[in-house]
Amino acid sequence: MRECVLKAEHLTKTVDSPAGPLTIVHEASVEVASGETLAVMGPSGAGKSTLLALLAGLDLPTSGRVVLAGSDLTALDEDGRARVRGAHVGFVFQAFHLIPALTALENVALPLELTGLVNAGAQARAALAHVGLAQRAGHYPRQLSGGEQQRVALARAFVRRPAILFADEPTGNLDAETGANIIERLFALNTEAGTTLILVTHDRALAARCARTVHMQAGRIL
Repeated sequence: MRECVLKAEHLTKTVDSPAGPLTIVHEASVEVASGETLAVMGPSGAGKSTLLALLAGLDLPTSGRVVLAGSDLTALDEDGRARVRGAHVGFVFQAFHLIPALTALENVALPLELTGLVNAGAQARAALAHVGLAQRAGHYPRQLSGGEQQRVALARAFVRRPAILFADEPTGNLDAETGANIIERLFALNTEAGTTLILVTHDRALAARCARTVHMQAGRIL
């Protein structure tokens, strides 16, 4: 039996709105095993991205708790959560989130440099080569296509071999052919690195590639 790498218990997230308190995620509980691939599906506004942010420690729940790689994120301050994310977590977002002033190589090397790694450049170059962008290392995001930018984001996410990767609509801004290429690379890297993958998507075909799917509606896991 595989080890549980992520456990969420009774997560609720409530925010203030002009109409009063609004519950975005309600009593959500889920466990994810090491190396598992999990898709999170549901209509727009179902709370999928908020759930992902709570699971990754990017946001705190109003109640409930998240244990990631043995650390209770809800018991830590922001610096503590950042340390856990830095040690165990990778991210791929729909909007790429590359730093415009840095080259592709510098974007990929950044998370390594933040940990003080001395050979960050060499590892980043290898990661870019792994996603087929060795020749684009010196290019800035504005000089890259959307697909190339997402491949840089993939290389950055996997360069530290994270225990768990969160992907939020990673093909949402890409055409079908480019999106399919990104997904092939995402699952290939997931298999090679043994990384746990949690994927938010509207794409049923993409969700079907994951070992398990959970559905959300109105903030609840069905």
